[in-house]
Amino acid sequence: MKIITINLPEKYLQAIQILNDMGILPSRSEAIRMALHDFLAKELKMYNDLDDECFKMLIRSRKNKINH
Repeated sequence: MKIITINLPEKYLQAIQILNDMGILPSRSEAIRMALHDFLAKELKMYNDLDDECFKMLIRSRKNKINH
């Protein structure tokens, strides 16, 4: 896994912390991973069906189109 830095509205962070304190989520990182997973699954419907190599090929293809 890679470490990234994000900026969140305070309200989001507080809500995540409440869920963490209630034991619903194990950590803030896991909450963000879960939210991102749900977003990607919705926006990139094929995302869940792609193995890592196929997804990397898709990204490379997209970069090539942008650079040309």
